[in-house]
Amino acid sequence: MTPVPIAFVPLVRTTFDVAFANEMIAAARQQLVNAGYELVGPEGPVTSLADAQRVRDELIGADYDMLLIFQATFADSTLVTTLAEAAQAPIFLWAVPEPWTGSRLRLNSLCGINLAGHALGLRGVKYAYGYGSPGDPAIQEAVQTLASVGGLLKKLRSTRFGVVGAHPPGMDSCHLDPATLKDKFGVTVETIPLADIFQRARAVPDERVTHVRQELDQYLDNLAQLDSHALKGTLQTYCALRDLATEKDLAGLAVRCWPEFFTELGCAACGAMSMLSDGFAQHLPIPCGCEADINGTLTQFILQNLSGSPAFGTDIVGVDQSADTIALWHCGLAPLSMADPKEQPKGTIHSNRQLPLLMDFTLKPGKVTIARLSRAAGDLRFVIGEGEMLREPKPFSGTAGTLRLTLPAARFLDTLINRGLEHHISLTYGQYLQALEVFADWTDLPMVLLDKEVNR
Repeated sequence: MTPVPIAFVPLVRTTFDVAFANEMIAAARQQLVNAGYELVGPEGPVTSLADAQRVRDELIGADYDMLLIFQATFADSTLVTTLAEAAQAPIFLWAVPEPWTGSRLRLNSLCGINLAGHALGLRGVKYAYGYGSPGDPAIQEAVQTLASVGGLLKKLRSTRFGVVGAHPPGMDSCHLDPATLKDKFGVTVETIPLADIFQRARAVPDERVTHVRQELDQYLDNLAQLDSHALKGTLQTYCALRDLATEKDLAGLAVRCWPEFFTELGCAACGAMSMLSDGFAQHLPIPCGCEADINGTLTQFILQNLSGSPAFGTDIVGVDQSADTIALWHCGLAPLSMADPKEQPKGTIHSNRQLPLLMDFTLKPGKVTIARLSRAAGDLRFVIGEGEMLREPKPFSGTAGTLRLTLPAARFLDTLINRGLEHHISLTYGQYLQALEVFADWTDLPMVLLDKEVNR
């Protein structure tokens, strides 16, 4: 795994206990290196304003996901505010406790970040902080969370997404607003006509389709039972979308999947999007969303990057208030890696259009994080929550599962309908609620927390 770059800048005032401060710096450096970070910044501590100005200039243009200012001793706020002038990533202020001995105050580190935080706040500069000794698990978790969010923010600023076709009439929740996405996250959205994909798909040679089919046969054991012409169309669509993403450097795709894929190409797009989202055949995952839902695809991209594993954009199709569960379903585009390992995934046909290829399996049990970049209130906000996918009978055909949130199902239903939230939600496996809250904070997104039903 490639080390995560973070800028590490220790501060020392030489009127304090320099030897003790250097011990803390060395321990902090070692903890960060052991955790897999690549440290960018000065070899020695910053001890003066001139030092801070020099380091600031060196950090301009440097590549790092977080600026960690290690307050080894007290220092006036000019050092931190000077360093902050160059920060292109989130700032983390770290202070260390010292023994209460009744004698000399050797470091006064906490007072240092307190003063620095006040100065940054006056200047409207965001920051996070930690107070703990090197090796403190809480510090390690806080650093990891902010560094992952910093890396995501950096990546978004240079990321391009594709929207294939326009969302179907009446699907207002799939609205495209590229200017807002550019302003808020720095992402660029390119629109691609459906006809371009159809043309590309039809031109994919049979030899390539055969190779993809052979790869897919390793996961699905019933492809021979499906309509061969329609199956070929889905596999050609997979190749066409992957080629498009490669040529245009697109990190995700939002695709108008119906009705034209059925009526003009004679196949379903679902299976192709499942394969792309999963990183099929050892490719990098390219998150894909149905119905040209760009906010859903962007949410999948955020979850994928925080979790390091694929994400799935799904419909909320049922709430069992007595069992306190929620049915999640989409025709058949969940990543194959989300299949319950106790079942054999199948290829299937679309329940309404009766054409392949869709994936058919139950979502595996486990802790999940759900999220949605929502514009239900007219402006962007972040709907986030956690829960557990249960090992229950599949509620509907296609890719589906039964979810229990930390929020009672009845309250979730009230929130969903009364606030007019979108029917699409994205999920990934694992618990990343804290990282999503930090991401929302650093992007100034109001939050709807589904575990507490709090709108912030």
